[in-house]
Amino acid sequence: MRLLVLCHNHPDLQPGGTEVVARGLFRELRDRHGVEGLFLGAVTGQHRERRPGTLFQAAGRQADEMLVWLSHFDRFHLAQLDTWGLQELGPFVAGFQPDVIHFHHLLYFGLETLDLVRRVAPKARIVVTLHDFFAICPQEGQLLTVDGRLCMGPSPDGCRRCFPGRGGTDLVLRDLGVRGAFAGVDLILSPSDFLRDRFIEAGWDPARIEVLRNGIALGTPAPHRLAPDGRRDRFGFFGHINRFKGSMVAIGASARLTKQGVTHDLALHGGTAWQPDEFLAEFRTALEAAPDARHHGLYTARDMPARMAAVDWVVMPSIWWENAPLVVMEAFRHGRPVICGNVGGMAEAVRDGVDGLHFPIGDSTGLAAVMRRAAEEPGLWDKLAAGIRPPRLIDQAAAEHLALYRRLLAPPAAAQQEEAEAPRRKAGGKALVRAG
Repeated sequence: MRLLVLCHNHPDLQPGGTEVVARGLFRELRDRHGVEGLFLGAVTGQHRERRPGTLFQAAGRQADEMLVWLSHFDRFHLAQLDTWGLQELGPFVAGFQPDVIHFHHLLYFGLETLDLVRRVAPKARIVVTLHDFFAICPQEGQLLTVDGRLCMGPSPDGCRRCFPGRGGTDLVLRDLGVRGAFAGVDLILSPSDFLRDRFIEAGWDPARIEVLRNGIALGTPAPHRLAPDGRRDRFGFFGHINRFKGSMVAIGASARLTKQGVTHDLALHGGTAWQPDEFLAEFRTALEAAPDARHHGLYTARDMPARMAAVDWVVMPSIWWENAPLVVMEAFRHGRPVICGNVGGMAEAVRDGVDGLHFPIGDSTGLAAVMRRAAEEPGLWDKLAAGIRPPRLIDQAAAEHLALYRRLLAPPAAAQQEEAEAPRRKAGGKALVRAG
């Protein structure tokens, strides 16, 4: 089996959740299952300088991880306008002769690349994992209105309020373009039930979208912090510092706790690359007004255990729905309860009162109240830490991806038999779990 994985960046350049999950799955399939493949990350001039003579570059020392330089991307239409670049990408894909082509995002590649790979690799099976809502939401895939309110899904009137400068024709053409390009996809994957439900509500065929959850690499948990006074009042934020991830909500909550005289510490871990100057100025001003909150800067996977060892709770204050947040899995791997918004993929991943606490999304006052309870309620941290289930590991996710690829590649008769037997095997597995 030859596998081509395409992602909108490379985790060594932009360590976002999608990039980390995509590359992790690729390496697991290669190292544990012997799958021959190539990881291709799309970049622009923001991430890597273009080299003369070719669009392709090495990503690092791994011979099977490369970058393709693609610029001129239209984020509204998910369109790659660089037709010359796509002409060079076509022979590259055809020469690789993949059996499976797995997209982990269409940013920079564009809808045109879906059509391209179908044309140059007609025998390959095409899989797309939806890591956010870009395919149904032109507002940066966040399902947020321009004034920051949660959106339940696209609608002609709602989308026009977010894009008053565009006519209804633009919105219709975008939707038709996305659906037309996805018609050539063999299978669509979603890492969460919530995301799948949003696409179904938007009119997508539920039979074409399967839930296949992400996994995380096995690692040694960071030791729990010693708390001689019994207080569990150290909170950590992990993620890119931007408006969507809710760093401003967390800082606002910390400022309120300080004014209330509540002893605590909020450590913000994450980089600020590619953020508007206006937001960065607002971020710095908010930090100055919250003396118990500190920004510790960018971190790598190697830094995570040490930084996690210094906190009791992981705070996830995202102001959008989220999907299948990797930071929740990281927190649970290290035995830290999570405080998060009460909607979407966050609420699906964190059980309120069992392995974490929910607060009203986007509400810094509500977050402050929950953080105060977390710091002051005796026995709460121990109860929630004991309720944490070990996160799903990447080896299981990789094995399920491999089985999926084999199912797609199987002759029609074998695929039908596989599909017929799947419910019985699943029921048998549940019986074994209950028996155990």
